[in-house]
This record gives sequence, C-alpha cells and structure tokens, in this order.
Amino acid sequence: MTILIFILIICIIVISHELGHFLLAKANGITVKEFFIGMGPTLCSFHKGGTKYSLKLFPVGGACVFEGEDGKTEEDEEGEEMPLSQGAFPNAGVWARISTVVAGPVFNFILAYLLALIIVGTTYSDKPVVQDVIAGFPAEEAGMRSGDVITRLDGERVFLSREIGLITTVKQGETLTVEYERDGERHEAVLTPRLDEESGRYLLGFQGYAEYFECSPWQVFQYGYYEVRYGLKATVKSLQMLIQGKADKNEVSGPIGIAVLVDDVTEQTRPYGVWIMIVNLMNLAMLLSVNLGVLNLLPLPALDGGRLVFLLLEVVRGKPIPPEKEGMVHLAGFAVLCGLMVLIMYNDIIKLIQS
Repeated sequence: MTILIFILIICIIVISHELGHFLLAKANGITVKEFFIGMGPTLCSFHKGGTKYSLKLFPVGGACVFEGEDGKTEEDEEGEEMPLSQGAFPNAGVWARISTVVAGPVFNFILAYLLALIIVGTTYSDKPVVQDVIAGFPAEEAGMRSGDVITRLDGERVFLSREIGLITTVKQGETLTVEYERDGERHEAVLTPRLDEESGRYLLGFQGYAEYFECSPWQVFQYGYYEVRYGLKATVKSLQMLIQGKADKNEVSGPIGIAVLVDDVTEQTRPYGVWIMIVNLMNLAMLLSVNLGVLNLLPLPALDGGRLVFLLLEVVRGKPIPPEKEGMVHLAGFAVLCGLMVLIMYNDIIKLIQS
C-alpha cells in the first residue's frame, strides 16, 4: 500500500510539472516530441498529435522533450542531418521559451494551492495566538500573555503558528523581535531565548502558540495561500540551513526517504480514519510539490532554473549562447545531479537500515 501511495503522489506531482511545460509549449507552437512519466525502459506508449506519450519502468521523474532543445538535429535514413522544423524549441521566441520553461514549477505551485484548498476547506487552519507563557522566561518578562496575536517575528510577517517554529529553528537561539497585537493595539518585544534545563532547548517562553479554527468559505482561499506560502518559506529556509551547515545530511531525503515518510504518515494516521489519512497525505504531496517547484528554479545546470539562466543571458546579449556550449554545461550538471542522487539514496538506505 505504501508503494502504491508513493507512486501515486510522485506521479501526480511529476505530471503536474511536465503538464505545465507541455501546455505552454503547445500554446507557443513548440513541437513536443515526447511526454513521458518515469525513468528507464518504456513500459507502454502511444502517439497522438505528433507527440509520443510514454510510461517508463521506474516511477521517479519524467520529462517533456521538445524538438531541438539540446541543439541537436535528427538524421535521415542516409545519415544526413535534417533541418529543424519551424516548431523546434530554438526557433521559438525567447519569451515563448522562457514561459515554457517556467511553466513547470508554476504548475507545481498551482497543484500545491489546489491541494491546500482541499485541506483547509475540509479540516482547519491555525493562527499564531499565544496560549500561555512560561514563568521566568523571556516572553513573560517582556509582558506577553495569553491571547496575544503574533503578527511578526524577526521582521517576517506571520500568518500561521507553524511559522513561529520554523523561524526559531532557523535562528537557533538568536535574539528575536516579536510584534504582536492585544485588544487591537500593537506591541513589540525583544526576546533572547533561554536554556530550559529540563528539555535542553532554548525557549522564548511560549506555552503553545496555535489557535485552531474552521475557515469560512472566503477564508479557505486566504489560508490556502498561507499554506503554500509556508511550504515555500520552509523549503527556502531549509536550503539556507543546508548551505550554512546548520542542517544535518540526514535531514535530506530522496525517493527512498520520501517513501519511508509516506509509510510513517500512513501508519500514524490510519487509526483516525481514512479521510484523516488522505488529508495528511495530501499535505505531504502539497509540500513535495512546492519543494519540486523551488528546486527546479534553482540556477543549476540541467534544471529549469539552469535553462532560465541561459535564456535570460540571451535576452541581455540579444543572441543565444551557442547550443553546443549550453549542452555541455547541462550534461555536466546532469552528471553531478545523478551523482548527488546516488549519494542521497545511499544515505536513505543507511538511515532505513539503522532505524
């Protein structure tokens, strides 16, 4: 069951991403040679409208292949190069190509928002409201008390209670400025986390800071956006922590780690009913979709962000980078990404064995 759910989640996210590329390519008159889901040998395929649609053996990844996107031309039966058609990727306008490349990550964010609407509309959301303060800790000493609504933390606007935990985790014991509202009036406090001997953690002194509520029909759209915003912030801040060395390598997961996470969510929520399990899996899918969208926008070779760098350079220069040079950069980047994926999968296997 875990494997089936994992495959379903990954396929939905990947199809959404590649569908973005596909639809914008078609709208811009770009020829799509193949649209496939998965990797490895082809299990089944069919042709329609000049495009080959394929399902591959390994349910990880996928691609939307455009004519001439790698700068190469096809050869005829006699081994001679065939000229690219008018619908080839390089023959499209630069902004048409930019929109086609950006569409993949954008569709991931759209999928995440649609999932967030379902989650918020059928369950609840949470406001950052202080439930109580711990005696002798910074929050109490600064005069904060139960019912205070936190609006900003360390200069960042806060809409969900989970954002407080996210920011304090990233800052790891640093002094923070807290802005909050009480009876319609705005207040500000500067809090320096203090070590709690019992838990061994540095605390600001909030004894709970979440107020759960059911959204009205209009609030569903508002808090659905806040959910996606939170996923986006969590992804970006996690990347920052990795770069700064604040995050451990064990916090990075590949396909195996995600499958294990799917299993954990399934087993932990099963006792509460099928719908609760489905909602939690949708929440996981929403976060993964945001993750994929953000990661693909990173300016790294072989990713959508890497292609965008070359396209933006073309806008600035007024002419494209030679295809063979761009192809070499993407090939090298793809090799590095494959190596990184192998390391991540190896780390996932080690974590699985140790657990």
